[in-house]
Amino acid sequence: MEQPVKISHVIFDMDGLLLDTENIYTKATQQICDRFDKVYSFDLKRQIMGMRGDEATKTIISQLELDISAEAFSKEMEQSIPDMFKLADSMPGADKLVRHLSKHNIPIAVCTGSNQTNLALKTTKHRDLFTLFHHVVTCSDDPEITFGKPHPQPYHVTLSRFDEAAAIDPSQVLVFEDSPNGVLSAKAAGMHTVMVPDPRLEDQYRTDADMVLDSLELFKPELWSLPPF
Repeated sequence: MEQPVKISHVIFDMDGLLLDTENIYTKATQQICDRFDKVYSFDLKRQIMGMRGDEATKTIISQLELDISAEAFSKEMEQSIPDMFKLADSMPGADKLVRHLSKHNIPIAVCTGSNQTNLALKTTKHRDLFTLFHHVVTCSDDPEITFGKPHPQPYHVTLSRFDEAAAIDPSQVLVFEDSPNGVLSAKAAGMHTVMVPDPRLEDQYRTDADMVLDSLELFKPELWSLPPF
């Protein structure tokens, strides 16, 4: 990786990156698919990772030809996962990195495909950690967002809510993502990306990121002109 310009701001995805919630989504989705004798494969999961909730639901129904409306599917998901969300743990290295950046006054934010209701549930065990973020953008119900990832709009909106946003150079923003759609969204917005993918993700879906790590625990801030641990 070539040495990038000095990073001034950092944005994190949430599901599968900061919080270990992807397995919860998988389990709840497969429970619905079981009724139709369909398998929610990792290949399909890869396609929807990072999408807004409504877009992901429509894609699953279409790809698997499920005889269920998007509204009914979403309602079932909402009924089955709240208790599981409340128990979500942080991903390895996430807590340490967020607190480190906050301690050194690096402005940080979250850009997630989730909605406000699920955000509150998922962060039940992490309230203090999420107070460190300047802001959190929930793409599924944010009034300014009409396109989800991989469209650049989610990251454009997230950037716009930092203080003095007009003066921020997108190339000085570092985004952490776990999904190909998220990486494409951030890159389209002109930002640098560090990808921490699911280990099952094939190599061809890792090539768009500036850096790929097996875990946030392996991230070295000094490589991005950020204060070292």
